[in-house]
Amino acid sequence: MIIVTGTIEVDPAQAEALKPHALAVMAETAKEAGCIVYRFYQDVGLPGTFRVYEEWESEAHLAAHGQTPHMIPWRAALAELGLKARAIQIVVPAEIRPL
Repeated sequence: MIIVTGTIEVDPAQAEALKPHALAVMAETAKEAGCIVYRFYQDVGLPGTFRVYEEWESEAHLAAHGQTPHMIPWRAALAELGLKARAIQIVVPAEIRPL
């Protein structure tokens, strides 16, 4: 399993407009092979910032995700709404256990 995490940032005035696009890409991505979790969470302290959290069975599944048709309107929405910053990383956990 791999984890993808980080943030995307848009103009705070565009945050509400981004939400339906995020919901649409989340719904389609959840249907993909290898997708365990795919979510965006708005940072209440930074209104234009959204936390990205994904879990994938493998990097191959993540790579396939990047080529899916539903990523095209998602990327277009980010561009249209003025993506200001994107900081996303892949984490390969050595161990996962309950806290």
